[in-house]
Amino acid sequence: MTPSSSAVFRCSGCGIPLQTEHKDRPGYVPSSAKEREPAVCQRCFRIKNYNEASSVTVDQDEFLKLLGGIASTNSLVVHIVDLFDFEGSMISSLQRFVGHNEVLLVVNKIDLLPRVTNFNRLRNWVQKQAKENGLRVVDVVLCSAKRGTGFDRVVEAVGRLRGDRDVYVVGATNVGKSTLINRLISDYSDLHQELTVSRYPGTTLDAVHIPLDDGKHIVDTPGIVYESRLTEIIPREDLGAVLPDKPLKPLTYQLDEKQTLFFGALVRFDFVEGEHQSFTVYASSGIPIHRTKLERADELYENHKGVMLAPPNAEGLATLPAWTRHRLRIARGAKQDVFVSGLGWIKANSESGALIDVFAPRGIKVMLRDSMI
Repeated sequence: MTPSSSAVFRCSGCGIPLQTEHKDRPGYVPSSAKEREPAVCQRCFRIKNYNEASSVTVDQDEFLKLLGGIASTNSLVVHIVDLFDFEGSMISSLQRFVGHNEVLLVVNKIDLLPRVTNFNRLRNWVQKQAKENGLRVVDVVLCSAKRGTGFDRVVEAVGRLRGDRDVYVVGATNVGKSTLINRLISDYSDLHQELTVSRYPGTTLDAVHIPLDDGKHIVDTPGIVYESRLTEIIPREDLGAVLPDKPLKPLTYQLDEKQTLFFGALVRFDFVEGEHQSFTVYASSGIPIHRTKLERADELYENHKGVMLAPPNAEGLATLPAWTRHRLRIARGAKQDVFVSGLGWIKANSESGALIDVFAPRGIKVMLRDSMI
């Protein structure tokens, strides 16, 4: 059960090597259950007994090894992304791994958008962004795992598109993948039968094959960890402040050039150059925003980081990479968002153009995109 064991114990369900030390890692089994026959990891146990798929994660290299085998299959690939962190949760390299298999794009967390959102326009925006990221999709479905909104459409689309094929479900962490798989299991699988799952050929990954009534499988892949997302690197105790759990309340700031917005001590937004204009912030209400003059920004940060400028606190701040500056130029006439993965986005409301500097922890994805709303 431990790395020093002479024998390698494997889960009879998914084939992963079993271990008793790390609950959040693949292959975990409680010490009290390690002698049972057959031995199964906690994840397979919960799928079998509770119809519950858990979130097991792997790093990007391991995940890409798993994706490498999909092209040789005849499958439907369901890619789940987080609308709040769209570019941060999209697997931009997915197309080159799936071969000729079709991709259904499921966009979760639409419940976070303001109620006045035009969802037909949003769907068109998603299709355009996916195409620009090199992803060809056969269909797009908008849904909310939390509210249950749109899940009937997801199930219908999977049933319509998969035919007699297996279904691979892929996505980053915290995008709602497990919720979707649980729903698909309940709709397409007889849970009273013995659950037989197998390790994905040629890998040591915790990919679980969940049998369907027609003999095919839903293949639950681990969640990929992208450290380019703010939510992957901040202290766990700050996730509640950064991840919104109710509809966003846009905040609009009228700014002159040489003004700065601090998002706690996580991100700094400098309006460096441009005409007086407004910017609308779409971020969690748990992150306090402080406005100051650009000339005072450095001093304010040094004197108040981790205290007034929080989250994170001083201890948490010490665990984050140093800030990197991203210089972004919004062209005159363009309707664009300044997107910071894991934080949200800032919409430039004027079409007069602007020069923006964004400071974020090194490695975090910061970019301009066409306005979502």
